[in-house]
Amino acid sequence: MKQAYIETNGVTLNVVEEGDGPAVLFVHGFPDGWRGWRGQMAAVAAAGYRAISLDMRGYGDSSKPEDSALYTVFYSVGDLVGVLAELGIDRATLVGHDFGATVSWSAAMMRPDLFDAVFCLSVPPMLPGGPSLLERLKSAGKEDDFYMFRQMRPEADQEWADAATTLPGMLYWTSGLPDASEAWDPMDPSKSLNRPSPIGIPPFANRADVEAAIAGFERDGFHGPLNIYRAMQPYFDEAGAFAGAKIRQPAFYGFGTADGMARMRALKEGDLAAIVPNLKGFLPIDGVGHWPQLEAPEIVNEALVDFLGSRKG
Repeated sequence: MKQAYIETNGVTLNVVEEGDGPAVLFVHGFPDGWRGWRGQMAAVAAAGYRAISLDMRGYGDSSKPEDSALYTVFYSVGDLVGVLAELGIDRATLVGHDFGATVSWSAAMMRPDLFDAVFCLSVPPMLPGGPSLLERLKSAGKEDDFYMFRQMRPEADQEWADAATTLPGMLYWTSGLPDASEAWDPMDPSKSLNRPSPIGIPPFANRADVEAAIAGFERDGFHGPLNIYRAMQPYFDEAGAFAGAKIRQPAFYGFGTADGMARMRALKEGDLAAIVPNLKGFLPIDGVGHWPQLEAPEIVNEALVDFLGSRKG
């Protein structure tokens, strides 16, 4: 692996690479980091690709701006564009998870000249146009129920601060391990993300990677990562120019059927057709929660390498 610090878009980003060949850019979500993709990076590199992963702004060894206004999707997409420019890469396939999926879908929509395909896990595209998910839930009186509103409050920084408890707990309760009656429910505060794990670090996660992430959060806190939630509605407020846009590149969407957000959305393949007309794959993974790349790496790696291979041909 090669590691570098890249200055772009007003921040410094920690970027890690493995392999050579066509570029594949991995984008993580909350509360993860570049290490969350190590299994996929190894598989992609072994298949003849240049795997690139980074700590997104707010995370790990990358810059952590204080102002939540600097965490909109526009800034995150700009960071990806800047990474490619600094590495001298003209085209790349995007692989995203969680909020990294939101950024990846958006980057594909905004910059089809740079991103030729997109493979995302756990979060489907939420493109601008019409009331946002947050606005719809507010209008329905769900502001005290939906977990994202809790993540936006200033108090959330402290609620997450004990990373040795909150990070393993989040991994466990959002995974496919708990009984469905106790698993994370994004609409039920009593089944929140902020519960201690009954088994510590779940066995599907790499202990050394989780411990490294815990150390980073204990050092720097959660203010930067939580700013992503605080910047969501401002992004939709500013993104009217993209209303009605589509993601026309070849695309793939996978998710765990035990993921609380998947149960909430009950998304079907046909639901994506209007905004992702070139969807090449739709993969529900039974018994898996919010972390398919960790909980079912063999399934995800095979699907990803197959998807990349179809692009090569």
